[in-house]
Amino acid sequence: RVNLSTVSEFILVGLSDAPEVRFLLFALFLIIYVATMAGNITILVAMSTDARLHNPMYFFLGNLSLLDILCPTITVPKMLEALLLENKVISFTGCVFQLFFFIDVVGTEIFLLAVMAYDRYVAICHPLQYMNIVSLKLCAHLAIGTWVVGFFNSLLHTSLVFTLFFCDSNEVDQYYCDIPPVLALSCSPTYSRELVTLVIAGVLGSAAFVVTLVSYLYILAAILSMSSSESRHKAFSTCGSHLMVVCLFYGTTICTYVRPSSTYSPNQDRIVSMLYGTLTPLLNPIIYSLRNKEVKCALRRLISQVRTT
Repeated sequence: RVNLSTVSEFILVGLSDAPEVRFLLFALFLIIYVATMAGNITILVAMSTDARLHNPMYFFLGNLSLLDILCPTITVPKMLEALLLENKVISFTGCVFQLFFFIDVVGTEIFLLAVMAYDRYVAICHPLQYMNIVSLKLCAHLAIGTWVVGFFNSLLHTSLVFTLFFCDSNEVDQYYCDIPPVLALSCSPTYSRELVTLVIAGVLGSAAFVVTLVSYLYILAAILSMSSSESRHKAFSTCGSHLMVVCLFYGTTICTYVRPSSTYSPNQDRIVSMLYGTLTPLLNPIIYSLRNKEVKCALRRLISQVRTT
């Protein structure tokens, strides 16, 4: 369909509609954003420069860190601009690209978490065959597959949203362009688009969730069968923290996208979107990497090299 929209720009009213706490929010989210960038970039540099970390698990963690850099970068700088300068306007094209890249990154991360759960299942349940099963070729195919599926998933959702007719209100009740608040502005009937969105998100999200859940169930069974209490405690500690991030990310994204727009609640969705859009990228380096002894040793070596240089 040809886009017949009369709306040429959108106004992001998300967090900038509270002037009394504007500068406090700006400082808070700036600190979170800088900490997220610093943590994930440091992890990427350590993994790329240390040969001891050139294995499948850290390859997937590197992809996760890259996604955690991209996710807040797509939304947070515009939010900071709105909070500091009160420039809430985003062009129609800018809104299209922001929604596309955000859905692309979020979708890719959902599939990547499933791949990482499968990787941990093979490592814990079949340790002797791990290097044969999870080969470099398979790692490359799985990583590329997650990015490709995320891209086409986002392309479909973006085209479904922005081929609608926008003719009246242009105030997006969120701090970035997302599917539910943009759909709420359309003058066209949205039922069929919502149905397609729900089905696709439900099928792809459920498939990734089932792979993740089954992998962790097998991991749990393998941990419980370990004879050493120290090994069980170590495995529980690592997998428990991984599972916490998975539950947080899946729970918040499902709450946002797998439901009809009639149940859309702006205030609730702002909080939920902050959890997977800003908080999870900050927590991932801590939970997945900085609690890992090998990564900590690699970081110490990296810091030592920088000091020497």
